[in-house]
Amino acid sequence: MEKKTIYLLFLDTGTFLTKIINVFTNSTLNHASIALDQSLTHVYSFGRKRPKNPFIGGFVRENLQSAFFQKSECAIYRLQISEVEYQLLEQRINIMETQKHLYRYNTLGLFGVMLNKELQRENAYFCSQFVATMLTECGVHQYDKPACLIRPQDLREWHELELIYQGSLCNYPYFTTTNQHVYSHKWKSSNIKLG
Repeated sequence: MEKKTIYLLFLDTGTFLTKIINVFTNSTLNHASIALDQSLTHVYSFGRKRPKNPFIGGFVRENLQSAFFQKSECAIYRLQISEVEYQLLEQRINIMETQKHLYRYNTLGLFGVMLNKELQRENAYFCSQFVATMLTECGVHQYDKPACLIRPQDLREWHELELIYQGSLCNYPYFTTTNQHVYSHKWKSSNIKLG
């Protein structure tokens, strides 16, 4: 059976909110996303809809070329899945993208994770809950606890994942030539402070 490859990204954007989450989780790289391609042009998650406002969130297609991600540290993992699982994942993401106005960021669920208490909300996810839900619904993996309690660290511990890169996101070696040019240009010309 033919295999397809997807990628799980774990990021630390260096924002004030990220620093708070890092303290509470006693960990880093607390933002999780799914990418459908190695060059990271099709990346999906639940996060900020507006980079400067951490309180407005939902389903997002992430533009890793944006200034918001410039100083991010990351770990990127490769995962082999079946053609059928890939098609299901792609279909599910496409449906969510066309109906993204129906989805909200599950801020309340973050408190549930901290208290180890299930706080499920309809059409609301935080980033690692979204990734775990997608992998479960598409038959890729079944977790031993509900998706609403899955932390990015739990995702990273899955033995099927293969680490392909860790370090500064702007130095990721598989960006397309266009991506690298944009990053290089923005990195030299931008003085934006995150946080």
